[in-house]
Amino acid sequence: MQFSSKLLEEAVNEFSKLPGIGSKTALRLVLHLLNQNNEEVEHFGNTIIKLRKNIRFCSNCGNISDTPVCDICVHPKRDRSLICVVEDSRDVMAIENTQQFNGLYHVLNGLISPMEGIGPSDLNITQLLERAASGEPAEIILALNPTMEGDTTIFYLYKKLKEFNVKITTIARGIAFGGEIEYADELTLGRSIATRVLYENSLLK
Repeated sequence: MQFSSKLLEEAVNEFSKLPGIGSKTALRLVLHLLNQNNEEVEHFGNTIIKLRKNIRFCSNCGNISDTPVCDICVHPKRDRSLICVVEDSRDVMAIENTQQFNGLYHVLNGLISPMEGIGPSDLNITQLLERAASGEPAEIILALNPTMEGDTTIFYLYKKLKEFNVKITTIARGIAFGGEIEYADELTLGRSIATRVLYENSLLK
């Protein structure tokens, strides 16, 4: 792609680094910004800078938050006996959109993947075990993507969690193997949460 401006080229290259953004889409975005007034563009830029500088992760569940403890964890009407374990904050948003879950969350920030060099120590697992040991949760739902990495992580967590007095469940397989929770439609995901099953039962099949 030929550019008439070095500044334009640099901006397109930066936008192209974003996931799912090709060079043509990046060019359209940059040209759109060029058509905005200075105040709007400065607001856009400052919002991104503010996000990167001030974003926090909830000290309780690991979800993205503006405060030390996220709004979900401090909400007085959430069922504190239920913890839904997910891969990342995108899955929290997807499950919240179903309006089928009223408990708390625990964000692992990844999945066990030996091929990528990601082991249990790289994930937010220790804090999950501490929450289970506290005796507060009665059920922990392992809502991870139905992939090889997801199943490996679920099995690892089950082995670690079964020593505690807590029911361990997984979401029903309404989502096809290899799919991702983030992209599941709300109805399918909601049903998968509502019809969750004991994990140990799935081991017997």
